[in-house]
Amino acid sequence: VQLVESGGGLVQPGGSLRISCTTSEFEFGSYEMTWVRQAPGKEPRWVSSIAIGSGRTSYTDSVKGRFTISINDAKNTLYLQMNNLQSEDTAMYYCSKTRDPYIETRKRPGQGTQVTVSS
Repeated sequence: VQLVESGGGLVQPGGSLRISCTTSEFEFGSYEMTWVRQAPGKEPRWVSSIAIGSGRTSYTDSVKGRFTISINDAKNTLYLQMNNLQSEDTAMYYCSKTRDPYIETRKRPGQGTQVTVSS
């Protein structure tokens, strides 16, 4: 499965970014979709998921109230709106069909989208 992330960049603490994920191989609305991240020198971590049907969202505690996951079905695009970014959010971000943070990070090391929060 080919997932393509984009939208990362360098942002100052307190700033915002919206990252995106697309694929031509399946419809996002048919699966629970997830964002995971891997900070430099650290293990991958689950960040957020959005359920099919209900659209129920879930977040790791450290991003609750700051990040919002969503899907645009018409564009078949998964988003992660990140507000009030902090240095600890610096990581490579990957989208995934599973909450297991190791699947995409091991399959496509370095091919996510890099978010760097620094002044």
